Amino acid sequence: MSSSIKFKLSFMMFLEFFIWGSWFVTLGRYLPKNLNASGFEIANVFSTQSWGAIIAPFIVGMIADRFFNAERVLGTLHIIGAVLLFQMYNATDIAAFFPYVLGYMILYMPTLALVNSISFRQLSNPESQFSNIRIFGTIGWIIAGLSISYLFKWDSTQGIEDGLLRNTFLMASIASLLLGVFSFLLPKTPPVKDDGKEKPSVASIIGLDAIKLLKDRNFFVFFLSSVLICIPLAFYYQNANDFLGDVGMEEVTGKMTIGQISEALCLLLLPVFFARFGFKNTILVGMLAWAIRYGLFAYGNTDTNTYMLYIGIALHGICYDFFFVSGQIYTDFKAGDKYKSAAQGLITLATYGVGQLIGFQVAAYVGELYKDYKADNIHEFWQHVWLVPAGIAIVVMLLFLLLFKNERVATVKLNQSETN
Repeated sequence: MSSSIKFKLSFMMFLEFFIWGSWFVTLGRYLPKNLNASGFEIANVFSTQSWGAIIAPFIVGMIADRFFNAERVLGTLHIIGAVLLFQMYNATDIAAFFPYVLGYMILYMPTLALVNSISFRQLSNPESQFSNIRIFGTIGWIIAGLSISYLFKWDSTQGIEDGLLRNTFLMASIASLLLGVFSFLLPKTPPVKDDGKEKPSVASIIGLDAIKLLKDRNFFVFFLSSVLICIPLAFYYQNANDFLGDVGMEEVTGKMTIGQISEALCLLLLPVFFARFGFKNTILVGMLAWAIRYGLFAYGNTDTNTYMLYIGIALHGICYDFFFVSGQIYTDFKAGDKYKSAAQGLITLATYGVGQLIGFQVAAYVGELYKDYKADNIHEFWQHVWLVPAGIAIVVMLLFLLLFKNERVATVKLNQSETN
C-alpha cells in the first residue's frame, strides 16, 4: 500500500468519526438545555441512530455493493449530510430539528460500512493493516471532543447558556462537506463484478439468513443477552453528557474522550484476556463493568467522589470491547464460512437496531418516572436513574452466567471495531 493511499484512508477515517464525535456526544445535553426537549422527545432523537442502523444494510447491500462506486456513494451521502447538519444547526425547536436528524442518521449509518469497505479493498493484508487505518477514526472522535471542551468551550456552563453548543452541528457540517468532496479523491472502489452467483436477497442483506443459528442454545442465549445489554448501553449514550454537566463537571465532552482512549487500550488487552479466560468469562466481565459503571455514576459527585465519575467514564473500554468485540468474535466462530456476513448483520441489527431502540425508550421512561426529584435534588434524580441500568446489567449477567454453557471458542485476530 502506497503512502498516498494510506494517508487518504487514514484521513477518511479521521473525518468519518470526527463528524460523529462533533455532535453526538453533546446531543443529550443540547436537546433539553437548548431545545427544551422532553424525555421521550430526546429518546426519539437518539432512536434515529437505531433506525439508521436498521436501514443501512439496504443502502449498502442493495445499492452501493451492486451499482455504484463506494467512494462516490460515500461522497454523495456526506455532502447531503452536510446540508442536513446545517439545518440541525439552524433548528430552533425539537419539531424542526427531528426530521433533519432522522434524515441525517439514515444517511450517516451506511457510511460506517462504506469506509470499512473502501479500506478493505485497498489493503493487501487487512488483518494486520486495518487497525492502523481505523485508529485514526478514534483519534478523530477524541479530537472533536477535546476541541469542543478545551478549544471552543462550547459545552461550558456559560457556553450552553449562550447557545454555543449548537455550533457543534456547524463544525460537523463543515467536516461532512470536506469529507464529501474528499471522498471523490479516494481510490476507486467499484462494485464487485457479478460472478454468476445468486443475487443477494433482502433476508441475506439484513442477516436473516443466519436466523437458523438461534437453534443453538448458546447462540440464542448470547443473542438475547446482546439485545438486553443494549438497554443499559442506551442509558449511557442518552444521559451521560447531561448527567456529568448537571452534577457540576466542566469540560464534559473533552473528559468523556477518556472512554475512547480506554477503548483503544482495552482492544489491545482483549486478545490476551480472551485467550486466557475464555469467551464466557470475558463477556461476564464486560457485563459486570456496565453494572459497576452505573453504580459509580449513581454515587459519584464532583465534591468528594469525583474519582468515581472518572472511573465510570474510563470503564467504557471494558464495557464495550469485552462484550461487543468479544461477541463479534463469537458470532464469527459460530457462523462458519457460509453465514459469517449474515450472522454479523443479524447481531448488528439486534444491538444497534432493536436493542438500542428499546433502550432509548426505557431510558426516557425512567427519566420521566423520577422527574419529580429533578427540581428538588439533582443528585438524587440521577442516582435513581443510574441504578436502573445497573440493575438491568446485573440481571442480564446472571441470566448469561446461568444459561450459557461454557465452550471453547477459537480466537481470531482483532481489528478495531466501530466505536461510539
